Amino acid sequence: MFSPEGPSLRELTVQALSSVERGYDLLAPKFDRTPFRTPDSVLDAVAAALARTGPYDDGLDLCCGTGAGVEVLAEVCRRSVTGVDFSAGMLDVDRRQARDAQPRIGWVRADARALPFAPAFDLVVSFGAFGHFLPRELPGLFAQVHSVLRPGGRFVFPVVAPPRPVSVAYWMLLGFDAVMRVRNAVWRPPFVMYYRAFRLGEVRAELARAGFEVELAALPEFGRRRDGSPRVRMVLAHRPESD
Repeated sequence: MFSPEGPSLRELTVQALSSVERGYDLLAPKFDRTPFRTPDSVLDAVAAALARTGPYDDGLDLCCGTGAGVEVLAEVCRRSVTGVDFSAGMLDVDRRQARDAQPRIGWVRADARALPFAPAFDLVVSFGAFGHFLPRELPGLFAQVHSVLRPGGRFVFPVVAPPRPVSVAYWMLLGFDAVMRVRNAVWRPPFVMYYRAFRLGEVRAELARAGFEVELAALPEFGRRRDGSPRVRMVLAHRPESD
């Protein structure tokens, strides 16, 4: 799962015993050589789907990490791209990797639950960050995204179909979440990362409460499961023009 250039077991243990912010500061230099980075196949599929729904002028990558989503936005946004994250270490890596990028790309250190922007974006994307938010935090998070979108803007993110209870992956994720709950019960500060807390039905309901009109689109590059459901969907939450 990890390349030889990735973090050691000791480094991962230190990260897991830190706060979320400090943990990602520590992991940042090797983050792109871990399985935690969103796969290029997902990034490419979302970029292709966005190219069909655009054009867009100004884009925001929410919880941008080392900048995988920034690269997607740079393909589909004509005017400006902004990456926001609360880990200074992740942003430093992002800036270094984009050293030769156009000046229209910028970065802001901020908490996604308190975004320091006016309604300045036509498109907000996020990749692989939602496990860091507890279910009770989703209403506030989605309200923040709604507030930084211009009327008519979109909030877009991919959602992978959850594994079946009969699969090994299901029990691995269940075990990981259980370990994290035990860790947070006995160790402070907490490290919030739960793989099974972001459920599509609940997410759609919270997006609607925040004022979004919500659509789902299958990403055909990933095919369908045996029951015919898509393996990967893209959520398109639209802020109505009349807002």
